[in-house]
Amino acid sequence: MSFLTLFIIVPFLTIFGILLCKNHMQVKWVSVVGMGIQLINAIILILMFLAERKGGNMEEVLFVQNNVWYETLNIHFYIGVDGVSVAMIALTSLVVFAGIFASWDIKDLPREFFTFLILLASGVFGFFISLDLFTMFLFYELAVIPMYLLIGIWGSGPRHYSAMKLTLMLMGGSALIMLGLIGIYLNSAPNGGALTWDIIQISKETLPMDLQRFLFPFLFIGFGVLGALFPFHTWSPDGHASAPTAVSMLHAGVLMKLGGYGCYRVAVFLLPQAAHELGWIFLILATIGVIYGALGAIWQKDLKYINAYSSVSHCALVLFAILMFNQTAMNGAIMQMISHGIMTALFFALIGMIYGRTHTRYINEMGGLMKVMPFLAVAYVIAGLASLGLPGFSGFVAEMTIFVGSFQNADVFHRVATIIAASSIVVTAVYILRVVGILLLGKIRNDEYELITDAKWYDKISVVALIAGITIIGVAPLWISDMINQGLGPIMAKLLAAAPIGH
Repeated sequence: MSFLTLFIIVPFLTIFGILLCKNHMQVKWVSVVGMGIQLINAIILILMFLAERKGGNMEEVLFVQNNVWYETLNIHFYIGVDGVSVAMIALTSLVVFAGIFASWDIKDLPREFFTFLILLASGVFGFFISLDLFTMFLFYELAVIPMYLLIGIWGSGPRHYSAMKLTLMLMGGSALIMLGLIGIYLNSAPNGGALTWDIIQISKETLPMDLQRFLFPFLFIGFGVLGALFPFHTWSPDGHASAPTAVSMLHAGVLMKLGGYGCYRVAVFLLPQAAHELGWIFLILATIGVIYGALGAIWQKDLKYINAYSSVSHCALVLFAILMFNQTAMNGAIMQMISHGIMTALFFALIGMIYGRTHTRYINEMGGLMKVMPFLAVAYVIAGLASLGLPGFSGFVAEMTIFVGSFQNADVFHRVATIIAASSIVVTAVYILRVVGILLLGKIRNDEYELITDAKWYDKISVVALIAGITIIGVAPLWISDMINQGLGPIMAKLLAAAPIGH
């Protein structure tokens, strides 16, 4: 059994432990212990991976486990990781652990809430370690489906509408993904032999160009729906706004990264010629998404909607960087997924904590909160500075890598797109500083807020863990950047071989 299997076993053991609990407090502590073990496993995995690479093991993927699951269709339980997968597992572990503490005040059906939350997390872990397309899709669905219940039962506002809209749009994306994966499977042995779902094996074949041209939009749009690809992003703001705090954290911090990762790992990696030929169409959509999301955030009055539209912009930047097809920009795309994942989880955690004290999310109804909740206010400022790309935080590292890499493309089209996307930094600074000024500074607008208490111990654990993440990456990014670069080797080789002459 590979060490990676623990990332699937531990969540299910945690769920089993939750079902045996006799009271609410036991449920919370079992969840903490289970996801704490998962975070420790992620740290161990990083150390093991770095040790293997340092020791000269340059296999494409490490810690492989490959067992036949359904022989008739050649489906395997095939798992393994490269540097990109390890980074995404670390992100997921940190966000889920912080999300447990951010949900400490859950009073309605806590057993069921934490069960579905950890079930969602198990799907995400399985997705990131899967090297079999069918297994990957199975875990993708396992991650997406619990969102309907988590929002529909524990959400706020028009939660039933938001849950249904989110589910229907993501299921639509799933249908496109399934069609694309079946198309790849049925053509996975162009030179004869057994059909396969094996990503590594398929990547060594060159699928017919007509097939690639047909399947690429299915897969890129299918995964792009979850990655907030314009104009298929409309489920995201409503879903974020209605979701409970921890679900918003996982939704924006982790679940949306499945979209970008799928575009990278499946659509671009397995269909590189079509990616070169059709990528410009999706690059235009991604560029529009970057600007649209940032401008949309400016006009919002609800804190959750502000962060939701900000997430649309930042996630569109991930797709933008992937479609630049050079290693520096792609490295920035993965760094952006990690940075935004931690940063937006921190934002949603703080918004939930502020809402729990003020009972409103409308910024015009608040003011002067720095005086009554200094810890949460300072944390919000740190999250805002990271979002607008202040040096010393992860956002700066990710965005600079993306724009430097994107501008390395010498043609006018890519450089113009880069300039347009880079202008979003200015827009981001506008809405972040505006919200900080209205929300935290000035006079307290409501006398009832004078009695507000600051963060409790479990709030502080969640916030400090996430701030530590964006700070460590911002101050010392090279170790994770090098790890990601090692994982990018195979896809860059495929893209280079598939590039048109003179490209």
